Amino acid sequence: MEGRDARGHYEELAAEYDEHWVYGPDYIPWMSGRIAEALRLGPTDRIADIGSGTGLFAREVAKQLQPRHPILCVDPSEAMLGQLGTPPPPALTPIVASAEDIAEGRTHLPYEQLDAMWLKESVHHVADPAHTLCALVDRLAPGGRLLVVMLPATIQYPLFEAALARFEELQPDPAVIEGHLRAAGLEGGLSYVEHELRIDRDKYLGMVRARYMSLLSTFSDSEIEKGIEEMRVAHPEPVLVFPDRFAFVLGRRDGESA
Repeated sequence: MEGRDARGHYEELAAEYDEHWVYGPDYIPWMSGRIAEALRLGPTDRIADIGSGTGLFAREVAKQLQPRHPILCVDPSEAMLGQLGTPPPPALTPIVASAEDIAEGRTHLPYEQLDAMWLKESVHHVADPAHTLCALVDRLAPGGRLLVVMLPATIQYPLFEAALARFEELQPDPAVIEGHLRAAGLEGGLSYVEHELRIDRDKYLGMVRARYMSLLSTFSDSEIEKGIEEMRVAHPEPVLVFPDRFAFVLGRRDGESA
């Protein structure tokens, strides 16, 4: 297998996606709490998770928030959204669409305007982030908030060297994303949060083999196996401990109606 496109990658990974992303029992509640706190979410907000995948974070935010309006789980992968369940929970509404579809109005949303939306580690899949983010801003109500959660330009994951190098080639700079939000008329801000990960080494190697990060889909099977052997040598310890650091790029729309 050579490199796959992002949509195909997630279609294939959907059934086991949650297994690879639930690093430990506290990770999802921690990240979901940080998202809700940064966006200052309230029960009456009309909310969208753009690039929601299986709804891991939207599900937890809904559990914490008890929203009066279902959170929109927007993702181009039907297979990923299918993991929400049939039928999905009442607090979540799946919508098969890309960020570009929402930005350009190609997909109808049940809410005319949104009070809050977040993109969790999905902005790097957007072909033209400046244009798309600006158009997403137009979907916000007065006082609406948009949060981009993304990895920084460099990471300290125990991956093989070629993967770390490719990450740096592909990953947008959070400061550039903040600039896009400011250019779209939002009051912007950039901050960082960090969470320590402790993962059994063999489990993490299995996650890499399953290509739990989309950048790993750009490597062939033989390249992945070579990389895993490199990781085994570099990390003989049975439990891998490393920081998971995220950039929170937050923008807020002026509260006055146009």
